[in-house]
Amino acid sequence: MRRSTLAICALLTVATFGCDQVNAAKDKLKLAWDKIRGRQTATHTPPPPIRPAPDTAAVRQAAQQQQQQTAHHPRAPSAPQGTVVNRDVPYISDDTGTIAPAMSEREIYDLWGAPAAVRRAGEYTYLFFKNGCEYTCGTMDVVTLKDGKVVDAILRWDGHRYSGESSSPPGRVPVANPGGDTLQMRPPPAPPPAP
Repeated sequence: MRRSTLAICALLTVATFGCDQVNAAKDKLKLAWDKIRGRQTATHTPPPPIRPAPDTAAVRQAAQQQQQQTAHHPRAPSAPQGTVVNRDVPYISDDTGTIAPAMSEREIYDLWGAPAAVRRAGEYTYLFFKNGCEYTCGTMDVVTLKDGKVVDAILRWDGHRYSGESSSPPGRVPVANPGGDTLQMRPPPAPPPAP
């Protein structure tokens, strides 16, 4: 990019972010996202106007007592607004059992309960169940159905079992995909020697 193009982009950015309409729209979007996420929105309320009070000994003494009371009883920290899953949470459930090939979706629900998520793509249905190692395993327990019948299951929780042959059994070690990365880069040619 040329310098003139960069300068124009910088001016447009400064002008846009300084615009009250853009900031108002941005605040509305933040409020909408907080409402969807179920968070309390911290609306900006201007502080009450400060009224100068007469400086008397009684007022000073009351203010000192109030400061001492708050110093002795600090406010408890507030609980976090949302839970961020960055580590495994143990999964405990009474819904255990073994599924078999050709079982229906309803039979799986009867055995393991409701899944955490369901995805459908054409004739395939994918049922995702919690397993307690979503973070370290990289996936939930996944049951694959084709035309409403079980064809595969990838399971990591001991309470979930599959009597068929899984495409990814628990003991399988990940290996590199042969031929998956064929990009080769040559170093740039050396510059010609200086005269």
